[in-house]
Amino acid sequence: MAFRFVHTADIHLDSPLRSLALRNPDLAELVGDASRQAFVSIVDLCLAERVDALLIAGDLYDGDQTSMKTARFLASQMTRLHQAGIRVFKIRGNHDALSRISKQLVFPDTVTIFGGRPQSLLQTAGGLDVLFHGLSFANPKAPESLLPKYPAAREGAVNVGIMHTSLAGSPGHDVYAPCSVADLHSHGFDYWALGHIHVRQVHAGASTVVMPGIPQGRDINEAGEKSVTLVTIRDDRSVEIEERLTSVAQFERASVDLTGTVEWSEVVGRVRSALEEIRASVRSRHAVVRLGLAGATPLSWALIRDRDLLLAEAEQAAEQTGDTWVEKLELDLVPQSAETPDGIADPIFELAESMRADAKSEAFRAEARALVQKMIADLPPDGRDFAGRDEAGLELFLDRVLASGADLVTARLKAGEAQ
Repeated sequence: MAFRFVHTADIHLDSPLRSLALRNPDLAELVGDASRQAFVSIVDLCLAERVDALLIAGDLYDGDQTSMKTARFLASQMTRLHQAGIRVFKIRGNHDALSRISKQLVFPDTVTIFGGRPQSLLQTAGGLDVLFHGLSFANPKAPESLLPKYPAAREGAVNVGIMHTSLAGSPGHDVYAPCSVADLHSHGFDYWALGHIHVRQVHAGASTVVMPGIPQGRDINEAGEKSVTLVTIRDDRSVEIEERLTSVAQFERASVDLTGTVEWSEVVGRVRSALEEIRASVRSRHAVVRLGLAGATPLSWALIRDRDLLLAEAEQAAEQTGDTWVEKLELDLVPQSAETPDGIADPIFELAESMRADAKSEAFRAEARALVQKMIADLPPDGRDFAGRDEAGLELFLDRVLASGADLVTARLKAGEAQ
């Protein structure tokens, strides 16, 4: 008989909303609860597949959590696993180290939380001896590799290592217990259950090294399907892995080309078609879409000016599509012609070009940068990512804001010209 377990990590229960664009209260509620629903899906999978164990490779929590609602939720899910005889092996990641709840919760005796010293636990099932090796850190910083602290593989057993690590580094993730995939392969374990990086990675070799990724995306930067890994260890100690979908709300981008549209109804029709196409391709229950509208159209100024009406039209189309939400509109529109009907250069268009040129000057940009940085400093930590997470992100944010500002002023002027 085989030994089977589910491997997950980076659940980030009750992670605060990271997008300032989630102003729709129903959408905010959906995304805010999605990490819990994803965890319920993980437990459901364990029960449906009748696995022997659930491995959580760090960051079950999201930080300095104090909610007893979270505690009660976790207790109920762990009880479901306990009643089914499914063991849970969990290590603490960098976010867990900040959590107060992680130190206060009392779980069933079938839940093992590895401590700050290397620990190896044997479980026998399906005729196999499986040895789980884990190590947690109480400190959210771990600048050095943890691999030297893990014991050597034990002969005669299937060795599974559980580690929270940034590997060789990944954009958007702090360095945490760095190590190379080659070193993991050479350590002698059969399977490495990793956590920390939110993108799924599988590294085949002497051992099976899996980073399952986050099981539920939290914003558009974590777009696409999210999943966990179902692992089967055969009698001959061969390892088989299957990716299983867990995301409840799936973030996606959709590009809509509005080139040549002359009627508002044409714009709405193209938006509707894009949403229906996304809905057809998304396997998660909910599709949360960021719409990017681009192209040359005589409606450009009206669309920019009446962005709120356009968003309402898009949201209605999404609702009619079913389980589909519009998270944000991004407009990159240009007028189809820069000339008046008399063949004379449009003065408002020329003004827009002048404003764009001024916005590119370093003096103007420096003032805008200083203003944004002051805003960031005045916001609580959870709201500071709106302008990017690093200097490059801030510069891209400034590019978008300064360009859209010129478009909005021009659209208002056009609206006045038409009256």
